[in-house]
Amino acid sequence: MKTKSPFLNHITEFMLLRQYSPRTVSTYLKWISTFIHFHGKRHPSSMGDNEVEQYLEHLALNANVSPRTQATALNSLSFLYKHIIKNELSLNLNFARSKRQPKLPIVMTQDEVKRLMSRLNKRYYLIAGLMYGSGLRSMEAVQLRVQDIDFDYKCLRVYNGKGKKHRVVTLATELIPLLRNQIAQVDEYLRLDIQNEQYAGVWMPHALAKNYPSANKSLPWQFLFPSHKLSADPETGEIRRHHFHPTCIRKAVKQAVLVAGLTKPITPHTLRHSFATHLLQSGADIRTVQAQLSHSDVKTTQIYTHVLQQGANGVVSPLSLLYRWGTNTMAALASKAPTQFIASVLPIYALNRLS
Repeated sequence: MKTKSPFLNHITEFMLLRQYSPRTVSTYLKWISTFIHFHGKRHPSSMGDNEVEQYLEHLALNANVSPRTQATALNSLSFLYKHIIKNELSLNLNFARSKRQPKLPIVMTQDEVKRLMSRLNKRYYLIAGLMYGSGLRSMEAVQLRVQDIDFDYKCLRVYNGKGKKHRVVTLATELIPLLRNQIAQVDEYLRLDIQNEQYAGVWMPHALAKNYPSANKSLPWQFLFPSHKLSADPETGEIRRHHFHPTCIRKAVKQAVLVAGLTKPITPHTLRHSFATHLLQSGADIRTVQAQLSHSDVKTTQIYTHVLQQGANGVVSPLSLLYRWGTNTMAALASKAPTQFIASVLPIYALNRLS
C-alpha cells in the first residue's frame, strides 16, 4: 500500500496501526489524494473548510457522484483533518448535496440463481451459496474463518463486516456437507503449512495475535477459503496463506453468467440483493431482513420492496389488460413471425381504443 508520497504513506501507517481495514485505508487514500490534486497539489494543512466545500460541490455538480459516494469523500476528509492535520472541519459545511437517485438493485429470480450456481465449480458454488443463502458481501464471505461456522445453531458469525459491525446470520442446512468438506481441505492445507519453517501462521488482528500467540496455527482461526498458495504479507513480509481475493469470485460469476445464458448485469453482489428480496417475498419481516444484512437504517433495506409483488408493486400492465380475452390467443399470435405478430395485434389494439 506504499505510495510515492511520504504524506500519504504516513496516513497509511497511522491507519494500519489503529486497525483500520486495508479496504478502508485504500478508500480514504483515494479521496484524500484526489482532493489534493483537485486543488493543484496543495498540502491539506494550507487548506480548510472552503476548499473542502469546493471539492464536495464539484463531486456533486460535475462528477455526478451518488449521495453515498459524496458522504464517503466527506468522511475521508473529516478523518484527514481530525487525526492528521489536527484541525477539525466545521460541522456546518455549506456545499451542494448530491441529488442523484440511487439505482434499484438488480435481482435474480430463483430459477436464475439455480442456473447461475449450476455453472460454478465446487468451491465457488459454496461461496455463492453463502452469499445468496446468508446475504453475505463478497469480502465477508472470503474473510470467514473456520470457527465462524456454527453447525449446531445453523448460523454464521460475521465479524468486522462493513462499518466494523458484527452480526449472526442464517446458514442453509443444504450447505453443511460442503462446509464440512471445505474445513477438511483447510485442515489439510494447515498440516502442510506447519511443516514449512517459514510459515508464520494465518493473519490475525493485532490484539488477538498478542494475547493468543499460537492461535494463528490452529484450525479454528484459519480462513475458510484459503488461497491456493502461500504468499508474503504485504505489511510484514512474513509468509502466510491468505484468503481468496474477491476478484476471483467476480471472474467466476461473470463466466457462469455467460455460460448460463443469463442476460441481466449480474455480479456477486446480486446474490445478496436476491437474498434480501426473496426473504421479503417469502414473508420475512423487514426488520429481520435489515438485521441479516446489517443495515444501519431500515430505509436502505426498504429498497428491496420494489419487487415484493408481481411487476412494479403489483401493478398490472395495461397491455396485459388489453389482451385479457385469453392466453391462447396471445400464444397463437406470439408464435408468428415478428412482422405478422405486429400486423395481428395493432388492429385489435385500435379497435379497443375506439370501443
